[in-house]
Amino acid sequence: MNTLILLTYALYATATIAMTVWVAQTLYRAGHIFLVEAFHGNDEMAAAVNHLLRVGFYLVNLGFVLMFLKYGRHPETVVAAVEYLTTKVGIVLMVLGAMHFFNMFNFDKMRKKGRRHVAEL
Repeated sequence: MNTLILLTYALYATATIAMTVWVAQTLYRAGHIFLVEAFHGNDEMAAAVNHLLRVGFYLVNLGFVLMFLKYGRHPETVVAAVEYLTTKVGIVLMVLGAMHFFNMFNFDKMRKKGRRHVAEL
């Protein structure tokens, strides 16, 4: 296999996995407060759900990143490699963004449900 292709794949995997980890950690840290409110101050439950959400986020995104690697024409020039990388990374960023909004929607939904439950008491 061509060295340029291997280098391109390595750069793609490194960049997209690093971005996935960064987004997951950011969501994990910032999402905790929403979950605490949704679970009426039950920090233990919030932490458990937050951990499960992070694991699910990793599974979906890393699965997508790794499966998406094989799609597209193999780059044969440096310019083609840069275009390949920017296109692939751009699509992964869009998927990460979509997953972020999906998680935020669910956090907000849980928080609102928790507020309604408290108001009913």
